Amino acid sequence: MFNLLDVVLLVLSILFLWNILQKKHNILRTYPIIGHLRFIAENSGIYLRRFFYARDREELPFNRSERNWVYDASNNVEPIVGFGSTRDLKPINTIYFVDAPFPMQSQDAVKTRPVTIGQHCDFPYTTSSLINISAMSFGAISKNAILALSQGAKMAGCWLNTGEGGLTQYHLESGCDLVAQIGTAKFGYQDENGHLSDEKLKNMAAFPQVKMIEIKLSQGAKPGKGGLLPRNKVTPEIAKIRGIKPYQDAISPNRFSEISNSSELLDFIHHIRTLTGKPTGFKIVLGNYDWLDDLCQEIKKRGLDFAPDFITLDGAEGGSGAAPMSLIDYMGLPISESLPVLVDKLKEYGLRERIKIIAAGKLITAGMVAWALCVGADFVNSARGFMFALGCIQALRCHKNTCPTGIATHNLWLMRGLDPKDKAVRVYHYVKNLEYEVGLICHSCGVHEPRELKRHHVRVVSEHGKSISLADIHPDNSVSHQ
Repeated sequence: MFNLLDVVLLVLSILFLWNILQKKHNILRTYPIIGHLRFIAENSGIYLRRFFYARDREELPFNRSERNWVYDASNNVEPIVGFGSTRDLKPINTIYFVDAPFPMQSQDAVKTRPVTIGQHCDFPYTTSSLINISAMSFGAISKNAILALSQGAKMAGCWLNTGEGGLTQYHLESGCDLVAQIGTAKFGYQDENGHLSDEKLKNMAAFPQVKMIEIKLSQGAKPGKGGLLPRNKVTPEIAKIRGIKPYQDAISPNRFSEISNSSELLDFIHHIRTLTGKPTGFKIVLGNYDWLDDLCQEIKKRGLDFAPDFITLDGAEGGSGAAPMSLIDYMGLPISESLPVLVDKLKEYGLRERIKIIAAGKLITAGMVAWALCVGADFVNSARGFMFALGCIQALRCHKNTCPTGIATHNLWLMRGLDPKDKAVRVYHYVKNLEYEVGLICHSCGVHEPRELKRHHVRVVSEHGKSISLADIHPDNSVSHQ
C-alpha cells in the first residue's frame, strides 16, 4: 500500500528521468527538479511585481495609481489622496496645467457645448459627450462585456464603437448610440466574395442607434498589420456574425483592397456616406506627416463634400488588441506628437471645422483627457479605461481566452464572473466622474467648460528642466492653404 510520501517520491523520480532525457530545455536537463522553480518564478513574476514589488507609478502599460483612479471613479468613490502627489514632475515631457489666479466658480460653469459631426449628411450626429467607448469587437471581448458597455453607454449618454467584428444584438440591446466600425476584412459587411456589401451596409445603417460609421485603416496596437482574433476565441456565434468559419484564426488584411491612396480613401468614404446617409470617417495611427498634405490637398481639389466627417487618431501607445511585440513597441507615433500635428494640418488647409477629431491612445484619466482637449481634439475615445471599469486587472491574457475577469474570454465559467447589470453602473460612474474631474481641471484653468481649454493652459517640461507652454511648442502660426 503506497503512502503519500511514496507517491511524491515516485512523481519526482519520473520527473527527474523525464527531464534528464529530454533535450528541449537546457535548465531542466541540468537541474531536473529545482529547474522548475525558474519557470514557476517566471510565470508568477508579473503578478508578484504588480501586487508586492512595483511602486504605484512605475508599471506599464498602466501603473497602479492609474488603475486605482479608474477603479475608484467607476465605483463612484471620490479619488482623493493625502500627503501630496506621488507623480514625478521632473521628467522631460511631463505635462501640467496652468491654474488661473481667479478660477471659475461653480455658479459660472456651463454645460459642455454640443458638437455636430457630419453637418452635410442626411443624418448628422450631435452630441455633448466628451468621453466615449473605443472600438472593442464582440470576439475580442465577451458577450457580457458588450452588454455592460452598451447599457453603461446608454446610461451615461456616450457612444460605443462596435469594433471591426460587426454589429450584434448585444450592441443594439440597450439602445445606446453606436459607431459601426468597418475593418479591412469587412466582417459582417462583406459579400460571399469578400467585397463590401451595399445591402448589408444599408441594413446596418437602418438601425437608428447607429450614428456614425468608422473605417479602420490602422490602430494603436498594430499599425501596418490587420486584426487577429485567435482561433480559440472564434466561437460558432462569432463566426456567424463575422461571416467566417468557426475555430479558425480571424485574420484581417493589413489594408483595404479598395484603398491604396488618398483618392481611393475619399471615394470609399463618399460611397458609404452616400449609401447610408450617416457621418463617415476613418481611424488611423499617424506615421508620415507628408501623407496629411496629400490627403488635405485631395480634399481641397474635390471639395468639402468628399471630406471625411471625422478622423479618429490613435496613438502608438494604444493597444487593447493582440499584436506582435515589434509593432506594439516600435511602430507608429505616440498621440502626444501626432495629435498637435493633425489639428494644425487641418487648420492649415481650412478643414478643421469640417473634420472633427477623436483622440485615442491611453487617455484614461482626467489629466490626459483634458490635455487632448487643450491640444484641439473634439472628443476622446478609450478602450482600456473602460476595461478597467469592467474590472480588468491587467492580467495581459486578452489574446488567450483565459481572461480571469470575464472581459476578454468566451469561457462560460470565466464570463459568468462579469455581471452586465452591475458593471454597466460602473461604466456609467466612470464616464460621469471622468467628466466631472475634467471639469475640475478646466475650472481651475479659469474657463467655463472643457471645450474652452486651449494649448496655453498646458505646460511641458523641457530638456532644461523648465516648462514651456504647449502654445509655444505648437504655435498656431501656420500659413493657410484655403
